Amino acid sequence: MRVLLLSINYWPEQTGIGAFTAYRAEYLASKGHDVTVCTTFPYYPEWKVPEGWRGKLRMDEERNGVRIVRSWAYIPNPVTSLKRILFEASFVAFSCLRALGQKKPDVLLVVSPPLGLAASAILLSKLWRIPYVFDVEDLQPDAAADLEMLPGWALRILYRVEKAAYRHAALVSTITEGMKARIVSKGVSADRVVLFEPRADESLLTVNADEGLRFRTKFGLDGKFLVTHSGNLGVKQGLDVILDAAERSREDQSLEYLIVGDGAARQRIASRVAEGGLENVRLLPLLDAEDFRGLLAASDVCLVTQKKTVSDIVFPSKTVSYLAAGCAVVASVNAASEVASVIVESGAGTVVAPEDGTGLLAAIRALRQNGIVQCRERARTYAHRRWSKEIVLGWLENCLRSIVESGKPPVAGQNSRN
Repeated sequence: MRVLLLSINYWPEQTGIGAFTAYRAEYLASKGHDVTVCTTFPYYPEWKVPEGWRGKLRMDEERNGVRIVRSWAYIPNPVTSLKRILFEASFVAFSCLRALGQKKPDVLLVVSPPLGLAASAILLSKLWRIPYVFDVEDLQPDAAADLEMLPGWALRILYRVEKAAYRHAALVSTITEGMKARIVSKGVSADRVVLFEPRADESLLTVNADEGLRFRTKFGLDGKFLVTHSGNLGVKQGLDVILDAAERSREDQSLEYLIVGDGAARQRIASRVAEGGLENVRLLPLLDAEDFRGLLAASDVCLVTQKKTVSDIVFPSKTVSYLAAGCAVVASVNAASEVASVIVESGAGTVVAPEDGTGLLAAIRALRQNGIVQCRERARTYAHRRWSKEIVLGWLENCLRSIVESGKPPVAGQNSRN
């Protein structure tokens, strides 16, 4: 197959959609498919283009058998609602022009957000007379509504675009059962919605204690009970709950909280740590692959946190990484969320109410007293069983091939968990 993939995020971004898109594209290329990715220059989660890519209007690269076609987009910093709209609009426009310059593919795989890529998908699909799969990693209109990020008129436009995206797509994919149910509730036939779940990084299955010891020594953390949060530091993460727990446990000098990564909320979190004199909280930047493995190995408890307003429409990729590395997890999330379901089903940790620092600290202390070893064993077993490359990416390939050949997924109702 010749696959053209449209995604605003791609390698070398290490978190979220960029990582998802890269391993999917590279898997398809490894199976002999002709894969091209139309994307922009790396910017996430720092919202800053690094040296080597900065100041360019376009660039073509190749990595692991995938052609990477980059186009300019306006990258705002700081990010506001209006600037984000301009950012996404610029990417949609320029990436579509670059896509038109590529060879006609057999199928389009279009990653949302940004939802505006639906316009490119519909246009290219009609021009080339080929199907497109609309891959929903985040229900952008619902998230914006829940977090009250946009005015009513803007939300109405987003919902119209979303409806058109689903109507014209040969197939709609998403990452959780909860998100699938939401999409079906919007009027999309259930047999046109499938799961493309995240894949567990197989290299994390071999994370070991020696790597953790080296990490502790490098960062001066020997003897500490480490509670860590890693990934995007944004609004949806509700990171204040970690600082609330830290304030309540500042007298315990053996307990240290690591907040690792970057994002829109980092500066505010750093200011609160400094103003509150929270010496038991340390902020670290995004880590390279070796140090990230060390972080996971060294962590006694890993955290997934979300705001109360975030329910079943978000599934952080860190959840899969934590479980694959055999980490015990405390999830400060809504009980109805997919994250909560996974933590309960796997037996990898505990779920507490979101934005409840007292409850978060109690859960951390309970795991510290008893249960961490069992949680780690269950986490790794579950991740391998549910999110192995053969299951998750094999299903993705089968779906795309079936859409090209027949316009339908391989088996109605089947998904990557079967």
